[in-house]
Amino acid sequence: MTNFTKPTRRGLLQGAAALSALGMMPGAAWAADYPSRPLTMLVPWGAGGGTDATARMISALLERKLGQPINVVNRTGGAGVIGHSAIATAEPDGYTLGIVTVEITMMHHMGLTELTHADYTPLGLMNADSPAVTVSTASEYKDIASLTEAIRASAPGTFKASGTSQGGIWHLALVGWLQALGLAPDHVIWVPSEGSAPAMQDLIAGGIDIVTVSLGETKAMVDAGRAVNLALMGTERAASHPDLPTLSEAGGGDFALATWRGVAGPKDLPQEVADVVSAALAEIAVDPEFTEFMNSRGFGITYLDPAAHAAMMADADGLMATTMAAAGLVQG
Repeated sequence: MTNFTKPTRRGLLQGAAALSALGMMPGAAWAADYPSRPLTMLVPWGAGGGTDATARMISALLERKLGQPINVVNRTGGAGVIGHSAIATAEPDGYTLGIVTVEITMMHHMGLTELTHADYTPLGLMNADSPAVTVSTASEYKDIASLTEAIRASAPGTFKASGTSQGGIWHLALVGWLQALGLAPDHVIWVPSEGSAPAMQDLIAGGIDIVTVSLGETKAMVDAGRAVNLALMGTERAASHPDLPTLSEAGGGDFALATWRGVAGPKDLPQEVADVVSAALAEIAVDPEFTEFMNSRGFGITYLDPAAHAAMMADADGLMATTMAAAGLVQG
C-alpha cells in the first residue's frame, strides 16, 4: 500500500513560508476577484464519519482564509461514486470543491465509474490514517490475538464486518488482513454501509462483529465505553494511541494499510484559483485549531502540496490495481 512519510511541523511551516514568498498567502496579491461569493464543499460520504468531520473542520477554517461562507454538502451513495462524480463534473470556477478520498483510486478498477484521479485538480492532501480492528465492549474477544485465533478456526461466514461500501478502502483492509492470515477474502462476511458512523451503530447493536475503520471514526463509541480498539493496521503505533498495538505486535498477523483525504476541484481549475485555495490549505495544515482537532480525534495529519498530492494519487492508483486484483475485486 502507499507509504506516507509524515512531514514535520517545521517542514510544513517552511512550505507555507515558501508560498507566502510567492505572494499566495492572505494579505498578498491573490486572484483579483476570487472568491466573491459563497462556496460549496462536497463530501462523498455520510454525516458523522471521519471524512465528514475532517471536511467540516477544513471548511470552517477555509471560510476564514477566503472570506466567504462554505456550505458543506454530503453527496452519498453509489459506494462513493455520486459524491466524487459531483466534484468532477462541477463548473471549474473554484466555487465547488470537494473532499476526494482513497476510493477514487479504487472505484474505476471495480467497474463502478470511469472517473480516475486525473479528473480532478488536486489542491492538497490533508490526512492519512490506518484502520483499527474494533469490536463492541460486549464482544467475548478482548485482544486481537484471541479474535484472530477465533476467525482462523471459524467456518466461512461465521463473522461479519463493516465500515464502508462493498470494495471500499475499509473493506479492502479486511480483505488484506484475511489474506495475510491465509484465509479467503470472503471468510468474514462484509456488510456494506454508507460510512463508518452507521457501521459503528450496527456494531453496537450487535448486527456485526467487527469494524475496520480509522481510530478517529471509532472515537465516540470508544470514549462512551461501547466499543474497544484491539489493534491498528499500521506499520507503527498511532501517536494519538500509543498503547494500542499494531497487528504484527499483538499476534494479529502482518498487514498494514492507510487511507487518505484531500481537497480537490474539478479538472481544469484555473491556476490562479487553485493557487488561492492551495495556499490557504497549506496554512490550515499547521493551524493549531486544525492540528488540535485532528489529534484529539485520532486523525493523522499528513499534508502534501498540489504537485505531491497529484503524484501520490497516481501512485496509489497503480498500487490499488495490483492489490484489488489479488483480492478478486477488479472488474473488466
